[in-house]
Amino acid sequence: MSGGEVAGLVVAVFWAVLVTLLAVVLIRLAAALRQATELVAAVTERTVPLLDEAAETLRAANDQLVRVDSITADVQDAAANAHALSSTMAAALGGPLVKLSAFSYGVRSAVARQRAPGSRSGCCRSRPSAS
Repeated sequence: MSGGEVAGLVVAVFWAVLVTLLAVVLIRLAAALRQATELVAAVTERTVPLLDEAAETLRAANDQLVRVDSITADVQDAAANAHALSSTMAAALGGPLVKLSAFSYGVRSAVARQRAPGSRSGCCRSRPSAS
């Protein structure tokens, strides 16, 4: 064998080893891709029902919020009506009640003065004299 034949043989063996190594790498890469595909399929299989449940829960929560909004509006109307009623009652009864209270106080004071011992005809209080 000549030097060229030996060099050709070395190159041929090198290429054979290189192709074999590349084939092993490609086979392992294909296996890894197959496992990744199976993993993605499994995740998708489990995720889609979860997303459906989440959407259903969100719809139910939305329905409840609509009901709560309706209840809140009704309570707000009731509060406004109660405020208007209390304002009307205060305006209608407030003035006369104050006058009645003042009148009753005046009557009580006059009756108390009439019943007090040593009072004159009740018209004026006697002032104590300065000694």
